[in-house]
Amino acid sequence: MPNSQKLLTQKRKEHPILFNSEMINAILSGRKTVTRRIAKGDLLKSPAGKPGDVLWVRETWMDLANTGIYDADGKPQRYAYGANCLPGSASDEARKDFGLKWKPSIHMPRDVCRLLLEVTDVRLERLQDISPEEARAEGCPTASLKDPVGWYRSLWQSIHGQASWDVDLNVWVIHFEVLR
Repeated sequence: MPNSQKLLTQKRKEHPILFNSEMINAILSGRKTVTRRIAKGDLLKSPAGKPGDVLWVRETWMDLANTGIYDADGKPQRYAYGANCLPGSASDEARKDFGLKWKPSIHMPRDVCRLLLEVTDVRLERLQDISPEEARAEGCPTASLKDPVGWYRSLWQSIHGQASWDVDLNVWVIHFEVLR
């Protein structure tokens, strides 16, 4: 984490970034500290900015205003996040009782964001150049530690399509630390 003097003297920009619920949980558990994004357009400009910049995470969410739903401390809950309410869970079933629907991450406004990440490193590389250590840092679950690159290849293909791995695109490798 940066010290307070560094925060005072540094001009930081904020950039939105999308993550699915599986990757949100990997970030929250400390397993995910890096992400790769396809390099598009200007290869000199990362979508995550530069080290020191902040990524505000967009995720699946819903507005709970006027529902009367309270947290464990008895305070009214304002928002719910998809990563905390897996399909079929008790909280997901309760959501249905109120007729509430999930809102896609792309529609999340900045003030609803609960997760901020500080960019610690950004570099450009080929997708298939990922090392086993970097694949683990992408959020690899313990069960896949024997072949983390294989796990990451499957994850990439599930997001970008079956043939996407073979194209071996340029990707931005973005390392981060959780701020909150």
